[in-house]
Amino acid sequence: MAGHSKWANIKHRKGAADARRGKIFTKLTKEIIVAARIGGGDPGANPRLRKAVNAAKAENMPKDKIERAIKKGTGELAGVNYEESTYEGYGPGGAAILVESLTDNKNRAVAEIRHIFSKHGGSLGENGSVAWMFDKKGYLVVEKSAVDEDTLMETALEAGAEDVREDGANFEVISAPEDFEAVKEAIEQANIPSLTAEVTMLPQNTTTLGGNDAEKMIRLMDALEDCDDVQKVYTNADIPDEVMEGLD
Repeated sequence: MAGHSKWANIKHRKGAADARRGKIFTKLTKEIIVAARIGGGDPGANPRLRKAVNAAKAENMPKDKIERAIKKGTGELAGVNYEESTYEGYGPGGAAILVESLTDNKNRAVAEIRHIFSKHGGSLGENGSVAWMFDKKGYLVVEKSAVDEDTLMETALEAGAEDVREDGANFEVISAPEDFEAVKEAIEQANIPSLTAEVTMLPQNTTTLGGNDAEKMIRLMDALEDCDDVQKVYTNADIPDEVMEGLD
């Protein structure tokens, strides 16, 4: 699990830079449109939309942009028809990578994603090549300095979490996807701050990368996340702390 936590924390630190590049609002808008198209425009009755709207609010997306995206999804306003796809591949050192895409042009998306993999020492694989290495889970990261373990464990497990684990300076709270909102709400109501809170794909095992492979992997992940057609990227890479510290 360490690999996921470390990469999640890298993304957390990079968040401000990503926002300045205008990437976050674009990706959030796409997700809101698709969620509303699939499940309707009422966040109260559409869990995926509710999650997308909450994520948008957390990034301070203006209310009118959120409402406009919902209306595009429901057809009240004209909008682009985005298609969902998942791509699988390997990065430097053989680390597994899952890429979730939302695009209005699948041919363009797969060509760009394949190019990014190739450019940074990776390779795009066949469907099913790495997906089996990941499990869909609710995932929260809480700093150890923010709460004692017994309090966090009692709060999380009573709300339906599957496990609370240690990872360096953090605790990881794992839940089934359908229990994530209840666990997240319980932790928030207990005034326990979280660094990361999302439904994600957790690797069953990690691949440790060192030296050049680790640096190339970080560049590959950055390039994928900067791609307009990419929504989310997951990896089982475990990147050394000293490489992470050189990112700032």
